[in-house]
Amino acid sequence: MDLTQHPPKERDPERERSVTFFDNSAASYRYNPCRTKVRPHLDMVARFESFVLLPGEKKVEVEVDTRIPSTAIFTFNKEDHTLGNMIRSRLLSSSHVLFSGYKVPHPLVPKFILRVQTDGQITPKEAVITACHELVKDLGSLSREFTKEYELRKMVGAGAQQNVQNGV
Repeated sequence: MDLTQHPPKERDPERERSVTFFDNSAASYRYNPCRTKVRPHLDMVARFESFVLLPGEKKVEVEVDTRIPSTAIFTFNKEDHTLGNMIRSRLLSSSHVLFSGYKVPHPLVPKFILRVQTDGQITPKEAVITACHELVKDLGSLSREFTKEYELRKMVGAGAQQNVQNGV
């Protein structure tokens, strides 16, 4: 038998139809040698799992980095880029912080890892706590300003509507 020539493989339409990807349209039938089904509605992670802590799971885990002095690695569970970027930027505005950076290990895993290095006058943990307190104050003032502007817009809109009804 000549090994350089292979006999042509016959297509098995029954095998090709045995696996459905995503829906039952004609375009979704594909040959799948594993004979597995992809079921997005069943394989998805429940939405609450991206923000509800499991029993025994901590929101923040701290690990001291022994390779670099005054450095710590914080793992924030059930959080994403939103909080990571806010904390990082707030830390960088501090005069005692030499380095602050974060990464998200995988886009489907709701956690980020924050590395903080300070000058030694304060610990990285104190720097993160201070930055978080400042963020809470900033977000509180943002909320108050937004509510005030919203109420003013409602009053202006109500006054304009009153003028339209009165024919002014």
